[in-house]
Amino acid sequence: MGAPRRAGILALALTAFLTGVAPTASARPETAHPDRVPHTTVLDGTRLERTRTRVQHGDPRLRQAVRALRARADKWLDQGPWTVVDKPRPAPGGDVHDYLSQAPYWWPTTTPTAGNPWGCPYVQRDGERNPEVDSGTDRQDLEKTFDSAYDLSLAWYYTGERRYALKAGQVLRTWFLDPSTRMNPNLDHAQFIPCKYDGRAIGIIDFSQSYTGVLDALALLETGAPGWTRQDRSAMSRWNTDFLGWLKDSDFGRQEAAATNNHGTFYDLLLAGLAHATGDVALARRTVLDARGRRIAVQIAPDGGQPQELARTRSWHYSTFTLVAHTRLAAIGRRVGVDLWAYRGPDGQSLSEAVDYLLPAATGAADWPHPELEFHRFAATDVVHAAADAGDPRARRAVPSLEEPPGGDLWALRPAAEQLDSITG
Repeated sequence: MGAPRRAGILALALTAFLTGVAPTASARPETAHPDRVPHTTVLDGTRLERTRTRVQHGDPRLRQAVRALRARADKWLDQGPWTVVDKPRPAPGGDVHDYLSQAPYWWPTTTPTAGNPWGCPYVQRDGERNPEVDSGTDRQDLEKTFDSAYDLSLAWYYTGERRYALKAGQVLRTWFLDPSTRMNPNLDHAQFIPCKYDGRAIGIIDFSQSYTGVLDALALLETGAPGWTRQDRSAMSRWNTDFLGWLKDSDFGRQEAAATNNHGTFYDLLLAGLAHATGDVALARRTVLDARGRRIAVQIAPDGGQPQELARTRSWHYSTFTLVAHTRLAAIGRRVGVDLWAYRGPDGQSLSEAVDYLLPAATGAADWPHPELEFHRFAATDVVHAAADAGDPRARRAVPSLEEPPGGDLWALRPAAEQLDSITG
């Protein structure tokens, strides 16, 4: 038996050992680029490659995380793909290829009628989500596209099962690339308010929450995933370049860049992520550097609290949510030579202080002392992991006391913070 064949059999045996599932012909690991480190944007590609090697060698400390990742990926195999052209009516501009979402906290004031089908005018109720935003727009399908592409690409990277890569490719091509189903690279009609605005700048956050995960998924697929072709790579690069241009130059992009709350931080995350992924390292570095004085010093108090988020009805959610943006931006910073974790504002503001402010509630040692309509302790788990990895001693001591998120703690496999408590539920 030749060496390549013996290596393949060993890899299949390790997959079975880690997952408890016997490999099939469709589950044979791909070996096109076994030594290639993914050129990821938020995730550390070198760290991922080391972790994959540990998985392949049967490290028992990773077995539970691999099983949890496979479970997440498996649920997507018989779902989707999704597309912007499936919504019941197009965005206000009339183009079915334009993305459409609706402002979540705005509610009708009257019963809809034939003459007033939306029940206008709309009024705002902070923290109270209008269920109609989940029907008739693209928002839920967008989230499924982003989440599935990320889970499936990670599952392929760690297990080598081609079915995960093929499904991820189908999802991405349908949403972004196929001429009949693709999304136009703009957010002109995100978070519209019926009878009031055809779209709003703050709708950019629909992408900036999760799209950097898609950028990392693309980087993983580009290490040799079956079915993800050179043409797919080129087309996705063009889409990202066009979208980056819209983000930088549109009125909505400029408005969101000027935001002083979590929207501004998430904008920076998306801008820096797209810049890094498309090769504009100077823009990515400049964005991260500017975030020190424009975001950390402005948004975080000397004691670590985030005053703008603490005043909200979902103060715990938004305190952890905003730190997802900060910590992911810090991860991009490391790709471009900027250490945001080392930054201290004029009054001592820092990312570590902001995470440490959450620790009593995150570990269950104390109640959260601010308004919160639906407290989930696990919402802080990833950002505490991020601080611990960055060297924060208090966060490191807190890690054993963190609450595991639903579906398992995947930090060992994808060490970058995610929004763990969905506000759409």
